[in-house]
Amino acid sequence: MPTRNVNLTAEQDAFVEDVVRAGKYQNASEAVRDALRGLQQRLQADDLKLELLRGQVNAGLEALERGAFTEVDGDALDETLDGLVANRR
Repeated sequence: MPTRNVNLTAEQDAFVEDVVRAGKYQNASEAVRDALRGLQQRLQADDLKLELLRGQVNAGLEALERGAFTEVDGDALDETLDGLVANRR
């Protein structure tokens, strides 16, 4: 297994020591590997969210090009946005 040296803050080091001492991991390497798996999962989820957001932006741009939108003036903007939020709940 490859070895890599990393620098931790005092707080991070204390956290790793705490979780090992508490028996959640057998050693610091296990704790750090688990943290890296969590980071990988978060980055994958972020990529998926970004892909979905881009799809929604493209759908919105296509709707604009088709003229499929409702124009809202400044006075009605707050009420319109409140209505959209209420409909999502």
